[in-house]
Amino acid sequence: MGSLSNNDSSLDLRLAQNLKTLRKEQGWSLDDLAERSGISRATLSRLENADVSPTAAVLGKLCATHGLTLSRLMKLVEEDFSPHIPRDQQQLWVDPDTGFQRRTISPPGGTLAAEMLECMLPAGQRIKYDKPPRLGLEHHLYLLSGALTMTLGERTYTLKSGDCLRYQLEGPSTFETPAKLAVRYILTIV
Repeated sequence: MGSLSNNDSSLDLRLAQNLKTLRKEQGWSLDDLAERSGISRATLSRLENADVSPTAAVLGKLCATHGLTLSRLMKLVEEDFSPHIPRDQQQLWVDPDTGFQRRTISPPGGTLAAEMLECMLPAGQRIKYDKPPRLGLEHHLYLLSGALTMTLGERTYTLKSGDCLRYQLEGPSTFETPAKLAVRYILTIV
């Protein structure tokens, strides 16, 4: 499972509490959420009890089930809105299964809807999301270094350093790196 850090050891606990609150607000039991998300009841229980942190794939499923972007979910567990976010205060999430790193450079907040992420996926890794958190979600991905194969529904794009891919999420998506080349990119979500 993943881990979160931003000099705040209680972030994992707040995420667990927020996941439980979101489920209860819907009036869903753990069994209901398991059926809707495709995540086992046991895993959901461990997540809500902060026994484990979710992987990128698990968070993707939970966000899709609740109709939230990952950044919006994370924003719900963060402190108050601040216009200035020093790098050492930017939330970093790491997926230990893939080594995927996701730094929230500019989270949504207040009346600001856009969010900006700095992401790194090690060489030879693949992350697949079965469905978007919200249909039509606008993404602008700018590749800083490395190479990335992106599959959006039925279309596949091969990106190299300096390329930009603009798209709206309408179905499944896959991020895949070549065997010997990691990737770093900036993702802006509107």
